Amino acid sequence: MRARAVGARAVLVELGDVDEAWAWHAALVAGRDGGRLPAVEEIVPGARTVLLDGVESPPAVVAELATWEVTVGETPAPGPLVEIATVYDGEDLPWVAEQWGVDVEGAVAEHSGTDLRAAFCGFAPGFAYLVGLPPPRHLPRRATPRPRVPAGAVAVAGEYTAIYPTASPGGWHLIGRTDAVLWDPGRPRPALIAPGDRVCFVPVGP
Repeated sequence: MRARAVGARAVLVELGDVDEAWAWHAALVAGRDGGRLPAVEEIVPGARTVLLDGVESPPAVVAELATWEVTVGETPAPGPLVEIATVYDGEDLPWVAEQWGVDVEGAVAEHSGTDLRAAFCGFAPGFAYLVGLPPPRHLPRRATPRPRVPAGAVAVAGEYTAIYPTASPGGWHLIGRTDAVLWDPGRPRPALIAPGDRVCFVPVGP
């Protein structure tokens, strides 16, 4: 772990992988809520970082975090469950199934039966990176990205599953689609999926 001040009012905690980042995110949230940390306005997880924003004294927080010991693998309290009705008819689904060593029905059953968790958000508003697929199911991104992936596309790449909230270029493997609205500024919580949420993909007919 390396913590360093960034800007006048933020601290960036740099970590080794998404599991370590998630463990530190949970510990930092608990530390803030329990009063162990000085005032922090926002705690934002990333793939290998956690950003503490709105910090009154970044050097004091850096010094405090140097004394922390965080155990990777401890399970934080489960977040809300978000169910995503999904039509599994993605263009890359047969290829994904082949790489996984199963048929299409088996790939759908595995993906929809996996307990996924939103580790962090990025790339575009509402784009949540979901973890939980076991290492044998991790696939490299496409060699050639598509110039346009439609909104609502369900895709996998690396260790992640995600849903494209809007049409955009993308290099992930498309396995399905959903009508769920991932980002709506008019909602009390604009993002349908936030870090910590549990996510379940529910297969439905076309």
